[in-house]
Amino acid sequence: MPEKIPEPSAEKLNLLWLQSNGCGGCSMSLLCAESPDLLTSLESAGINLLWHPSLSEASGSELQAVLARILAGELRLDLLCLEGSVITGPQGSGRFHILAGTGRPMMDWIRTLSAVARHVVAVGTCATYGGITAAGGNPSGATGLQYDGADRGGLLGRDFVARDGLPVINIAGCPTHPNWVTETLVQLAIGAFSEQEMDELGRPRSYTNHLVHHGCPRNEYYEYKASAEKPSDLGCLMEHLGCLGTQARADCNTRLWNGDGSCLRGGHACVNCTAPGFEEPGHAFNETPKVAGIPVGLPTDMPKAWFVALASLSKAATPKRLKENAVADHVVVPLRSLT
Repeated sequence: MPEKIPEPSAEKLNLLWLQSNGCGGCSMSLLCAESPDLLTSLESAGINLLWHPSLSEASGSELQAVLARILAGELRLDLLCLEGSVITGPQGSGRFHILAGTGRPMMDWIRTLSAVARHVVAVGTCATYGGITAAGGNPSGATGLQYDGADRGGLLGRDFVARDGLPVINIAGCPTHPNWVTETLVQLAIGAFSEQEMDELGRPRSYTNHLVHHGCPRNEYYEYKASAEKPSDLGCLMEHLGCLGTQARADCNTRLWNGDGSCLRGGHACVNCTAPGFEEPGHAFNETPKVAGIPVGLPTDMPKAWFVALASLSKAATPKRLKENAVADHVVVPLRSLT
């Protein structure tokens, strides 16, 4: 971990990581990066970590000095990463969040640094869309860097582009998978990231070209609509327990966390945390809203009429093994050979 602000390098890209309004969970997740670990990933990609609030010993006046050098043009800023939402309250002044020792709102620092950064990266759903910090009436005026919820704009405005010509890169997730972050930074460092690599909400397609549903260990239950009725059950969580894995854009079940984990593997329904507005679904996270007994949230890539028809057929054909195991907390009917 850097003990002081590293000197700039002509060959390496300089990365500055700031935290605004959030829990720090994305940084905690980032520390779990493996094969390789975070610092090895940065070093191998030629990225020079100028400062990180959790990883760097330097603080206070030392950080202020590096910010001054960046704004004076003495220190090149290639990668600006923001974790946590931007606080604009009260009344647009940003004075709910002052960068310690400067007397200046963090909102202003972020806007000024973004103007000179080669690449601007929002890490986590708070930084991208406002996230959890924008829930509950949003008294702090929390917003994302270039989005306020699903609406383009945010702090920097809908037309903002960094010095490289790209808009803000939104690595959404609550928290982000560590490899979503390191992969994107490496792509930027080697010049392999363009606007074509971003989806309609500014997220890297490397992970949003997938659904959480892909690779879900409960997919056999889903195919036969053998549904869980309580959290400990083995069945599919979509019909009754709020799972949005068939709509959520992420590769959580194929790019596992810490080698072998995901929300669904841990028994929790997917809440679609990579999407704007996930923090306030309008109902309990573990409940599936329905109309006439049909779930409101259906798979994104299937017409509703088809889904309803196929669901009816699937339920009629559900094997006894799946039907009984779906509502149990362990396998009660084992798989048996038909021979």
